[in-house]
Amino acid sequence: MADLNALLCEAEQAHGHLCAGQVLGVRMAMAGLERLGIADPKGSDRKRLVTFVEIDRCLADAVAVVTGCRLGKRALKFRDWGKAAATFCDVETGRAVRVSAKESSKEAAGRLHPEIVDRNQQQMRAYREMRDDELFDFSEVRVQLGAEDLPGYKGARVACQECGESISFAREVRRGERVLCRGCAGERYWQLPPPR
Repeated sequence: MADLNALLCEAEQAHGHLCAGQVLGVRMAMAGLERLGIADPKGSDRKRLVTFVEIDRCLADAVAVVTGCRLGKRALKFRDWGKAAATFCDVETGRAVRVSAKESSKEAAGRLHPEIVDRNQQQMRAYREMRDDELFDFSEVRVQLGAEDLPGYKGARVACQECGESISFAREVRRGERVLCRGCAGERYWQLPPPR
């Protein structure tokens, strides 16, 4: 795997700027991959990894850069939990590790670099230097991944009997005899405008 500085450069280029969240995300992904023994996530190990991110902030982009996991490759999964955390799953071995940022790392950054007034700059510097156990909590976890959750899965598509749109990857909802998309089943995040 590339070194920290090289990965931070990649993360900055992909995200558009470098910030404390990017540094934290790069370090988080490096630590998670190390614990799983995945050394080449963008090369020879690329088909072994599925990653869940729990926040849609800078950290998530950094995790994607380090792991090579992408939504479009079906290797990056998003759970909107608002937590600075990610779970790294080795689909070959079945092992998974969840890495979450310690809230105490912000205070520790202040103690480590009190001479830096800007909090983002202070955290960026400290997060490069702090040990993994100062930045993160680690949990060995189990993640049940169905075939439809794996990269490369090609399953049957069905049509929603309400709106007619196609549904892939076994994401349909069955209500009695009817097959519905999640939106028509009541999970819609959008609404149609009122009739004029």
